Amino acid sequence: MTIRTLVAGLGTMGRSHALAYHRNPAFDLVGLVNRSEPRLDPEMAGYTIEPDYKAALTRLKPDLVNISTYSDSHADYACMAMEQGAHVFVEKPLATTVADARRVVDCARANNRKLVVGYILRHHPSWMRLINEARALGGPYVFRLNLNQQSSGPTWEVHKTLMQTTSPIVDCGVHYVDVMCQITDAKPVEVRGMGLRLSNEIAPDMYNYGHFQVLFADGSVGWYEAGWGPMMSDTAFFVKDVVSPNGAVSIRMPESARSDDHDTHTKTSTIRVHRIGQPDEDLSMADEPGHQDLCEREQAYMARAITEDIDLTRHMEDAVQSLAICLAADESVRSGQPVKL
Repeated sequence: MTIRTLVAGLGTMGRSHALAYHRNPAFDLVGLVNRSEPRLDPEMAGYTIEPDYKAALTRLKPDLVNISTYSDSHADYACMAMEQGAHVFVEKPLATTVADARRVVDCARANNRKLVVGYILRHHPSWMRLINEARALGGPYVFRLNLNQQSSGPTWEVHKTLMQTTSPIVDCGVHYVDVMCQITDAKPVEVRGMGLRLSNEIAPDMYNYGHFQVLFADGSVGWYEAGWGPMMSDTAFFVKDVVSPNGAVSIRMPESARSDDHDTHTKTSTIRVHRIGQPDEDLSMADEPGHQDLCEREQAYMARAITEDIDLTRHMEDAVQSLAICLAADESVRSGQPVKL
């Protein structure tokens, strides 16, 4: 029996997820929702796009809803779907507040529905390898992670729209905070954030550059930085470094890598493992999956979660925790004060 699927939101991620459902025989893509007429992959010719999410949900009664809209609608759309009997895949961040994230998780439990959040790096073999290598070194850890994007043209327009509700350190940060939490497996205890508005094209109360530090109960410390816009530097825009008392694990990108290349955000090129007293080991990731393949892996996992009744308790709690850390960082940026967790 195929999983009747509705996709809401056809931006970069929604289009990729829709194509993944189209290609996977486990799914029957029954509907697409978007307020405007997007450009779809040629494989998707023939699908009708409708503008009203609630109407499509009520009429189609899907088994699964993919929510790839802007983040301020995630919680309401997810709960609406689950209350009508659908499982949900929702793009990150799960919500724009911790209370709303908890509301979505509680709704999934109350309605016995599967809820998967779009943490794409959890399905990436190279990132899984990095996490395992770092854990093998043993903590406590120093995490040095960033993702700055020198965005312009249509990408800058998307970023400006995102910043109407979500700062860069929240939108992108949840991925990398989730990686920190998987490696240390310790509770976060405090967050300290700073940010700056570098453009007059965004709201006066929003910032397009920010960074924060997170302190963990085991002594580990993490740093994350994210900036969007045409003014951002392409130098050291992609730092992925985990240091422990016994060595370090790092992602090393080629000099030709550019911050405006979407695949760069997930590709790793080479993982260098540095162990004290031993020669460094470079692990080639030349055959790693691209962005579309990763989306297809995510949706294959979604199908298994439904058909094999996978317990997603830890997955959901991890999604709430990583969001809580990033929202605490945003609070710290705005208040100028550390935030205890």
